[in-house]
Amino acid sequence: MTKNVLITGANRGIGFALTKHYLDSGDQVFAVCRQASNDLKQLQNINIIEGIDVTSDESLLLLNNKLTGINLDIVINNAGVMTDEELGSIKTSDLLYQFKVNAIAPLNIAQTLLEKLPAGAKLVFITSRMGSICDNTSGGYYGYRMSKTALNSAAMSLAQDLKVKEISVTMLHPGFVQTDLVNNQGNISAKESAGLLAQRIEELRLTTTGQFLHANGEALPW
Repeated sequence: MTKNVLITGANRGIGFALTKHYLDSGDQVFAVCRQASNDLKQLQNINIIEGIDVTSDESLLLLNNKLTGINLDIVINNAGVMTDEELGSIKTSDLLYQFKVNAIAPLNIAQTLLEKLPAGAKLVFITSRMGSICDNTSGGYYGYRMSKTALNSAAMSLAQDLKVKEISVTMLHPGFVQTDLVNNQGNISAKESAGLLAQRIEELRLTTTGQFLHANGEALPW
């Protein structure tokens, strides 16, 4: 059955790879981004919604309006940013920006699109094992780690609140992926990661809502 899939940050990296994956599967994809890349524009049968700043209430209202009359089977909150703060030179502005994009925006997107999520829909948050407090053995990356921990907390609350609506929620770590975010230093390609993430999303059920998983299926510590 064809699914309606919305993906934020769809213009490059993991978001673009997920977009291609679902298009190749015959699904209807709504690719959300601030500015569409040339690669995204060249895809066939794609619904591009650009000009969307996920931190802007006005942009989210525009997004909601562009989806009038459309129900979404899967919403993948993928858009994210990362800066590497060193202790002694941490800037509040960098911390706040990461919180706005990585933690607050995905929650606001979920809230904005809630009326478009029928029973059986799946709400996905691309997070990071760097948001795990237990797994932090190397320090650093203060804003990124803190914002992803906050994202996990928000997603877990959504998992509890949305059970009554039969909407499943999951938090997925994509792996160390070769993207611009890490200067392409990862050990897995975006295409490989997208395939694994899609498997985890396919497996998601209401009985497994609220899990924090690696793309390979491993349960991650909090």
